[in-house]
Amino acid sequence: MTHDLIVVIDFGSQYNHLITRRLRDLGVYSELWANHQVYERLMKTPNVHGIILSGGPSSVYELNSPTLDPRILQLSIPILGICYGMQLLANMTDCIVEPGLKKEYGVSEIHIINQNSYLWQNQASATQVLMSHGDHVKSVSQDWVVDALSKDLIIASIHHLTKPWFGFQFHPEVTETVLGNTLLSVFTKRVCQVNPTWTMANIIETEIQQIQTKVGKKSVLLGLSGGVDSTVAAVLLHRAIGNQLVCMFVDHGFLREDEVSDVLSSLQDLHLTIHTISAQEEFLIALQSITDPEQKRKIIGKQFIEVFQRESAKLGHIDFLAQGTLYTDIIESGTHSAQTIKSHHNVGGLPKDIKFQLIEPLNQLFKDEVRALGISLGLDPSIVWRQPFPGPGLAIRLIGPITKERLECLRKSDKILREEFQKARLNETVWQYFTVLTGIKSVGVMGDQRTYNETVAIRAVTSVDGMTAQVAKIPYEVLEIISKRIINEIQGINRVVYDITSKPPATIEWE
Repeated sequence: MTHDLIVVIDFGSQYNHLITRRLRDLGVYSELWANHQVYERLMKTPNVHGIILSGGPSSVYELNSPTLDPRILQLSIPILGICYGMQLLANMTDCIVEPGLKKEYGVSEIHIINQNSYLWQNQASATQVLMSHGDHVKSVSQDWVVDALSKDLIIASIHHLTKPWFGFQFHPEVTETVLGNTLLSVFTKRVCQVNPTWTMANIIETEIQQIQTKVGKKSVLLGLSGGVDSTVAAVLLHRAIGNQLVCMFVDHGFLREDEVSDVLSSLQDLHLTIHTISAQEEFLIALQSITDPEQKRKIIGKQFIEVFQRESAKLGHIDFLAQGTLYTDIIESGTHSAQTIKSHHNVGGLPKDIKFQLIEPLNQLFKDEVRALGISLGLDPSIVWRQPFPGPGLAIRLIGPITKERLECLRKSDKILREEFQKARLNETVWQYFTVLTGIKSVGVMGDQRTYNETVAIRAVTSVDGMTAQVAKIPYEVLEIISKRIINEIQGINRVVYDITSKPPATIEWE
């Protein structure tokens, strides 16, 4: 099935991925495109029904600020500009954009002054929105109509008289904007005439057809970690190609306590062919003296491929390597518009001379969509709702040099954390939680003796799709128990701290 598509053009907003998420929640398929050769790409994509221009930190009047190919304005595709996107659309059509004397950040109230506007029909005269801007549209040309103003009389919403173009100075994609989903729904379904076909049933049908067409009668190797992403990918691939799928579980030495036996036990009812490979020593040797997190991720990605290529050769000829790569992995690993936050081992860490063809059936899905897909495929909820665990494992929760001794300290502290979270039933509500061996040493006193030992950090967050996260509010008494156990039971640790930073500005993992 070919889905009707709404394209979100990325101008660098911290909220750009949320636009695609909100549209998908409405059953509308959307993709986030880098602001690079957009016109050429549109010409090759016949199912585009609408374009949304995201916000961004630039100013339209600055030299070399990101812009839009003017040929796009000659197309008959509806356009919605958000924040910078609205300013850009206005600036390209003879409106005046200027820096604001008074910037607007945070929750605000706007007043609808034109309830005859297509997007604002039947809405209240005032509503709450989230503003985040310095520049604003000072005045519009005769081809535009102002639909709403902020309390400071800044233009908050506009529409074009003859073109299907709209602009919001606020962010409809965030939950703080009360009518956000309603406005996006009207734009996509009524203005753009999108047929909302983005459902789990349609996704499964489409992916199975695409896998079968791409693979044919050839064999596929899947790197299976036991996490929700690779497990859902495995079940989807198995449904599409059956025994042509071969799964490989690689123990790279950076797994949690009892991870190998727990994973294999949880997967035994899925009827998958799984080969378990022990490669602890070679991964450890490859990472000796490596402390830079980007190097760690890329070396681990390279080592995985080397193991897959070597071990798969023993199984006969295999053409494809399948991965549980998500859309979030691709976004965070960098695009033309977005800075690389961290290279995911299965994206930025892949060598250029890889001998496999890649197949990534989940690479257009966010984490929560993968979970929903897993449920639709009949996976046990205990697998679907397993907390995320990164492919590089404990290697990126170990700040500084990686040694067997430091890995063992981290592994023991992680086990204690998981045990106490389970006792307190926090494992049922907290999205992801783990410990980090920080590489920071500090002075302590134990048994009347001075110590100078390592610090363990606890990280626990709530999230939906992993692109943003909030600190989980863990009861102090639980944190106190965990701290005492870690210090008393693990030699070489004398301090435990709790990370209270949201994402952004931090990432969930420390490296």
